[in-house]
Order: sequence, then C-alpha cells, then structure tokens
Amino acid sequence: MLLLDDVAHVYGSGTEALRGISLEIPRGIFGLLGPNGAGKSTLMQVLSTLLIPTRGSIRLGEIDVITNPRGLREKLGYLPQDFGVYPNASAWRLLDHLAVLKGVIGRAERRETVAHLLNVVNLWDSKDRAVATFSGGMRQRFGIAQALIGGPELIILDEPTAGLDPDERNRFHELLAALGDQAIVILSTHIVEDVANLCSRMAILAGGRIVFHGKPEEMLSQLGGRLWVTADKPDAEILLSSRLLGGRRIHHSIAEAPPMPGAEPCAPQLEHAYLAAVRGLL
Repeated sequence: MLLLDDVAHVYGSGTEALRGISLEIPRGIFGLLGPNGAGKSTLMQVLSTLLIPTRGSIRLGEIDVITNPRGLREKLGYLPQDFGVYPNASAWRLLDHLAVLKGVIGRAERRETVAHLLNVVNLWDSKDRAVATFSGGMRQRFGIAQALIGGPELIILDEPTAGLDPDERNRFHELLAALGDQAIVILSTHIVEDVANLCSRMAILAGGRIVFHGKPEEMLSQLGGRLWVTADKPDAEILLSSRLLGGRRIHHSIAEAPPMPGAEPCAPQLEHAYLAAVRGLL
C-alpha cells in the first residue's frame, strides 16, 4: 500500500502546486486524472523522489519515502512522459546498460533479465535496432521494459499513451493490464479513456487538490439522472461541455430536471463525470 498524508508543495516562486494530498493506493492500476496545471507532474516528481514536498508524509509499506528515498528507489519503476536515449544504442545494449545502473550486476542474470523483458514487451525481434529509430508505441514499450527492471513494487507512468495511434494505444493497454497483478501502478494522464479502460480506482486532481477519490463507477453514479443534452446552449452555471457531433453543436448540462424544452436525458460517461468533478459540479 502507498500512503500519502497531507502532502503539499510550494515552489520558490510561491506557487502552491500541491495542497494537502491524502491518498491510499493499493496494488493494481490507479488512475490519476487532471487538466494541465493541476499538479500531476509535481506529484509524480514527489512520488519518484525527484522533489521533496514542503510538508506531509509518504509511505510505501514500511518505507518512509521522505526520510529514506533510496529505499523507495530500490522498489521503483518510472516511465516519464519524455525520455532520451543514446542515438546509436540498440534496445539490447541500452536495456543492458540500464540494468547495470539498477543494480543487476551479474552478466548471466542481466542477460536473462534483458531477454525476458524484451519478450514481455514484444520487442525481441527489434532487439538489435537503435531505440532512436523506434515508433512512438515501440519506444513506450521499451520504456515499460526499463521500468520493470528489478521487479518494482511501485510503477509510475506519466502520460504513457500521449501521442500514440489507436492501434499502439490498444497494444499498450494490453501490456499495462498485466502489470496490475504485480505492483502498484500509477497511471498519470489527461486521457479519460485510458482510465476508463484500465483502472479500478482513480483520483482527480484539480488546482493542486484531490476533488475525487474512489472507483470510476462511484463517480459515474453521481451523475445518474442529472445529465442532459440540448441543441440550444443552457445557462452557464449548469453547462458542462459543448462539442460538435456530425457537424452540429450539442451541449451537455447538469441539472436535477430538464433545463429547457427539448432537453433529453443522457447516459453519463467517465469523461462527463471527470469534467463535472474538475468544475465543481458533482
């Protein structure tokens, strides 16, 4: 179990990026949603020990992450949103090098580890190719491979499917789904579909605060019977979103009763609930 208690961080400029974050995150895939500027990147840096919070406590099992960051790093796998690679290094050579850095010193053990991980992420046939030549999806799968070195108990994935095409995203989802049985996996993203497909529990971060924490279906239930779709724009205080559908603009709003003539009830999706939580309409 990963426990966060009243975690806050204030940058030197005075920007309060995190405002008292308290979470309990069990084994499995945990989704962290939030708009740009919500504080997700700061929280990921804190959890990966790249940033010391201004206050609060973090524990992974018996490890106090604040006072013993090395203990956490030994159990951590981290895939940042962007990561660099040596231009001419093959997948095998680079993964072997990263295994050394993570403490897999024995040559035979390292060879076995690298071969196993390249097979797990379906990159064995490309082991001799330079990682710099990989497609976006292949690079992300390589990123997962390096994050799994050493069998980590905590895996942090920061926007892992951003920029992937639909086929690559589906393949990546299949890979991630298998990880939840092995470790605590935190999926930080702004793509609601990823959380809907993968996560049994989730939290929404907005303005540096947690505005929802629980199961996706629990958040959806709060919109039951309250979501409406209209062709005309409703009052701003109940408007949830406006979008084009088939070349026509439609509006979704939250109200206890039909907000105007012609309003039709709408079955809520996780994206609607996410927008409602971020805007304080739940």
